[in-house]
Amino acid sequence: MEKRNALIAGATGLVGSALLHQLLANDHYEKIIVLTRKPLEIVHPKLVQQHPDFDMIETLKPGFPVDDVFCALGTTIKTAGSQDAFYKVDFTYVVNLGKWCEANGVKRFLIVSAMGADAKSGIFYNRVKGEMEEAVNQLNISQKMIFRPSLLMGNRTEKRTGEKIAQAVMGGLGFLFVGPLLKYKGIHADMVAKAMIKAAKQDVQGFTVYESGEMQGM
Repeated sequence: MEKRNALIAGATGLVGSALLHQLLANDHYEKIIVLTRKPLEIVHPKLVQQHPDFDMIETLKPGFPVDDVFCALGTTIKTAGSQDAFYKVDFTYVVNLGKWCEANGVKRFLIVSAMGADAKSGIFYNRVKGEMEEAVNQLNISQKMIFRPSLLMGNRTEKRTGEKIAQAVMGGLGFLFVGPLLKYKGIHADMVAKAMIKAAKQDVQGFTVYESGEMQGM
């Protein structure tokens, strides 16, 4: 496989940080560009850091061709402060990054979404995720891949008390989630990142959705 260059949006989050470490260690990738608001305390010969204004992502100029874009952007309504602010991060920023991919010849756009994403859902969070997926599907990019993890397991820098409790419960009862219930089992961020990188290496054209249970087996 020829060497590739990758870009990560959301590299400070749970899945994004796992993606960064795995891609830096992956011999198939030559350069990894990360888009962050603040500099990361990581030094690596493959790593390129940029700090763009996400409201003007169309002006982004990496300085070299990008093959794969991994998008792990996401927030919560509580963190964002309002539904409008949440929508801006989880829909507008993601879709605009996809438009940048379309305009710059990116071959693969891989996005962390959420289990239950549905544009017709009565739940605001799920509806926004579903609307984002539908908008991405309309973009002219060769490979568009959506990853819908269930409860994400791992240590966040951001404090989410409810999620911590759910992780503890899932950690103790995870053995019950087998067969058809596997998609509901909590999944570690490292496993999501691994599944995304593996999918990027497969020649699956068009729009593909990976549910949480499928990622567990990749």
